[in-house]
Amino acid sequence: MRLRLHRFYKGELYTIGKLYINDEYLCDTIEDVVRELNSIEDKVYCETAIPSGTYKIILNVSPKFKRLLPRLLDVPFFEGILIHKGNTAEHSCGCIIVGENKVKGKVINSTHYEKKLVELLKDEKDIEITVE
Repeated sequence: MRLRLHRFYKGELYTIGKLYINDEYLCDTIEDVVRELNSIEDKVYCETAIPSGTYKIILNVSPKFKRLLPRLLDVPFFEGILIHKGNTAEHSCGCIIVGENKVKGKVINSTHYEKKLVELLKDEKDIEITVE
């Protein structure tokens, strides 16, 4: 299964994107600010989005959130990157927040989309996400 995150608004405070599964639109996303990352020193902790690229995803129980979530593997300069619910970039800390971008600077109905995404990925073995 292939996911694609198309970032279409890269603002000074947050990034908005659209998440697709096998080229079918699923929901909107909000992340931290996209920054040029040439080294770990370029990263602002909990205020920087992950770099563009293609990453393998596994589903596992998050030690922090205590529930099954998609986890991105081998992200340069990052560890523990998840796709999960939230409302603003402040809830991200590098992770990808899913929902509906109907309010400026936020996503809503996030719990619904987290559950839907986990359910869609549950029986999949080879999952990748391309972040662009």
